[in-house]
Parts: sequence; structure tokens; C-alpha cells
Amino acid sequence: MGLFDDDFYSTKVTRKARLVKGTEGKWSTPRKSRKGLTTTQIAVICSVLSSVIAVVLFSYITGLPSSTQHAGALAVSSSGGDDYDEKIIQASAKVRPAVVSIVNYQSDSVSAGVSEDPSSSSSALGSGVIIKKDSGKAYIVTNNHVIEDTRNLVVVTADGVSKKAKIVGQDSVTDIALLEIDDEGITAVADIGDSTKLRLGETVIAVGNPLGLSGTQTSGIISYTHRIVPVSLNQDGVYDWEQEVIQTDAAINEGNSGGALADLNGKVIGINTMKIADTGVEGLGFAIPTDQVMKTVDELMKYGKISRPYLGVYSLDLDNPYSPLTEEQRQDLKLPEDVTQGVLVLEAHGPAAQAGLELNDVIVQLDKTKINSTLELRKYLYDEKKIGDNMDVTYYRGGKLQTTTLKLIEKPADAEANPDGDGSSDPSGQDGAESDDSGK
Repeated sequence: MGLFDDDFYSTKVTRKARLVKGTEGKWSTPRKSRKGLTTTQIAVICSVLSSVIAVVLFSYITGLPSSTQHAGALAVSSSGGDDYDEKIIQASAKVRPAVVSIVNYQSDSVSAGVSEDPSSSSSALGSGVIIKKDSGKAYIVTNNHVIEDTRNLVVVTADGVSKKAKIVGQDSVTDIALLEIDDEGITAVADIGDSTKLRLGETVIAVGNPLGLSGTQTSGIISYTHRIVPVSLNQDGVYDWEQEVIQTDAAINEGNSGGALADLNGKVIGINTMKIADTGVEGLGFAIPTDQVMKTVDELMKYGKISRPYLGVYSLDLDNPYSPLTEEQRQDLKLPEDVTQGVLVLEAHGPAAQAGLELNDVIVQLDKTKINSTLELRKYLYDEKKIGDNMDVTYYRGGKLQTTTLKLIEKPADAEANPDGDGSSDPSGQDGAESDDSGK
């Protein structure tokens, strides 16, 4: 039996056909004598043909499926995958030249920062994105935690050229830093996209320098557009800040920090910053949205720093699980039994000291906003107040509720190295407690 059993596809000769003797020896159908068609028969045949033609024309006009249409649909479907792959290829080709590797040498022994092995224990690796060229300089955005504690910074471009880098400005709260290098040989500058227009499920690519493997590209989707993750700025395990990030399942590994998260148009929509690393956890990477990044970059470019209001207290959460108060300590504070949350003052400096705040005062309210933790104190201070504003501070001292008014000043330059840093806790740290990509 053949592959097809119907007469249309069969290779067998039908009964109606036979070999007719003759000089050519070809298959043919024997001729039979036929009578001519009558006028009635011709009319019927014409009517049938007219009906068939009318149906075909109607089907074409009204768009009913036809074999040609199906063939066209299949052609589009089969080429769709190629178009998708081509978009990723083109986006990668556009972004990759603007992504650099950053070597953070944490030893003074490296005078130029180029000769020592980047994999040595005295160096750390990260990534960066070239965002601007101006007046002989190229500017690179990266994470603050990539470049902190540095003695020498070296940027390695996509084509392997090493350049000495200088810090223009850095901010531990947003985890953003701005570097500059000479722009000789720099031809690629990243195209910055609009992170506010991201959609769930949108395909993205991550480009960076994981484990020293420069130029590495991974792809995934946007898992969440506006994820709020708690972070510990001084990495003491206590969450004292919240960061809005883009969540993606594109692979982000150690060394990807500071690299680009880009859409299929090759536009950078985020700066890769961290991932959650735990047993059984995968596909949870985070990037800082470019709308936040560029606000910080613009201020760093203009002033070399981020100016924020300064309260001047070194504090501890009243319900801190890592350093809980003993029963004796709570008795010394003489707090009402219903007061279980607040910010315990350990040291007072600047405006706080001038307003009379002291050791063991428990702050519970700023202006008319209830404050339960250091995180809430910091967010109110940074999000709601400005330098020069007056602020009412309500606190318990010796069991009595009191209120004082102070004037917020700009954070002193030496506050970064001080435990009383920025009005809540040691600000000298960098990354989230849930981040495994803590450097680099």
C-alpha cells in the first residue's frame, strides 16, 4: 500500500486508462464516440460555473479562509521566531559596546591599577554603563557598592582597553555612583529608555561582567515593574531603607552589579544591582529603574553629591530583633506598656542635639506622622522634608511625652564616616541584606 490511498495521490493506474497500441506507446484514455451537447446542457453547465465563480469571489471579498491565506499565516508564524531572535541580537549589539567592566582595587600596592590580577583578593569586579561623552570625558554609571572602599578604579571597555577611572560622585542610599574616564577611543554611548513604560512579561537582556566574564549577556522577562524591597544600608541585618526596583528573571550574578538591563530596542531601562540568593531560589534579580538612576546621576553630575536633610541621631529600633532590649532596659526607659515601637536615640548631634534630644529618648512621631522604626524615620526625613525645613519631634523621656522643634540642615560631609550619619543609623554601608551581589 502506498503512503496515500485516495485516487488523487495514488500512483496506480485507474481502470479507465490502458496502454493504447501505437508508435508512441504512451498512456492515454481510449476515445469514445460522443454525441454533441444540447442547448439545455450547455445552459446548466454555465449556471453551475457561474455559481461556483460567485461563491469564490464572495469568499475572497468577505475574507473567508482560503488555502492561500493559510499559507500566508504559516509563513508569518514561521518567520516570527526569526524576527524575535533578530531583535535580541540587534539589541545586544547596540547595548554591549556601552557596557564596561570595573575593577575595584582595594590595595594601595597597585599604583596604576592595571598590573595586578583582577581576580586577586585585593580587588573586586563589577560593571558599568557609559551614559555620556562631554569635553573629552566619558561618564559611567554603576552601583555605589561596586566602587566603595576603593584605592584604584580601572574601567575596561568592551574592546579590552583599560582606563583609569575617577569618582565624580556617589550615593549609598540609592546605591548609584558616577565615574569619569577620558573618552579617547570611546565610540558607544548607551541609549537611555523610559522605565516608567515597562510592561509585565516584556523581554529584557542583562549585560555585564559576572565573575570577570566581561560582555556576558543573558535574557529574560520583566517579572514585576515596581517591586519594593527592604534593604539594610549598613548591612547589619536591620532593614532601614526601601528601594523600588525592577524584578527580572534574566540571570544576574556576582559582577553584574552596575551593568545594563535593556529592552529589545537596545535602550537601557535599569541598572542591575542585586539578586536574592538562597537555597532553592532562582530567577529573582533586581535593577534600579533608569528614571530613578538618572535623577541621581543629574545631581551627582551637577554637585558631585546628593544633598539630603540631616537630623543627627544615631538610633536603634525599639523592637530590633537583632538587639532586643532587656526587661531591665525597658524599665529604665519607663515607657508606657502600650509603647512597643519607636526609635531609641543612642547619640544626638547637630540639629537633634541643639533641640535637646538625648541618649535614651524614644522618638515616636515626626510632625504629625507616627514613627515606628528607623526605616519610617528615614523615609519621612528624605521624602517629606527639605534642607532648611522646621520639624517637630515627639519623643518619650523618662516615661513623659515631649515635643521639640528643630531646623534641618544639609548633611555634613564628614557624616558619611560617622556612626551618627544621616539621622537613623550608620550610613556607610551599601546593599540589601537579601542581596548576594554585595559587590561586585
